[in-house]
Amino acid sequence: MFIQEDDLSDDRVIALVTGHLSQMKEVTPEESVHALGPGALRADDITVWTAWSDPGKKELMGCGALKEIDREHGEIKAMRTGESHLRRGIATALLRHMIKEAHRRSYARLSLETGSTSHFAPARALYARFGFNECGPFEGYTEDPHSTFMTLTRLDQDSTEDQKKL
Repeated sequence: MFIQEDDLSDDRVIALVTGHLSQMKEVTPEESVHALGPGALRADDITVWTAWSDPGKKELMGCGALKEIDREHGEIKAMRTGESHLRRGIATALLRHMIKEAHRRSYARLSLETGSTSHFAPARALYARFGFNECGPFEGYTEDPHSTFMTLTRLDQDSTEDQKKL
């Protein structure tokens, strides 16, 4: 697998992000959908990475995005694995990559919002395995029965090394 920073210019990436947003709208009430489309993910404070089968970009496997809330706090804004690549470690690799980047940026905290229903249980379990804990709403979010907020405050190198074992 090859992970690289992405400018969202490849039609396959746009289709993956757009499909993710559509699915979120199918399983979550519209007012509780916080996923971003391709245009919003191009914001200056958001970095997107894509996972490919090889450096030649033969096959898109997934994507993830990290937003800088401030100099000490980041937010995972997107995580999506392509349907044909589920349960093959793509999300784990992307999450590990974003945590390392958060550490490199010297964030003290990395947070996220995900759904609270059973549809999102695998995502919540993945984040928990990496040390994310449930927390209250942050950075403009409000309490919502359809949302689970999680945060990671141990972004040091030892934590990153522990995550390699996953």
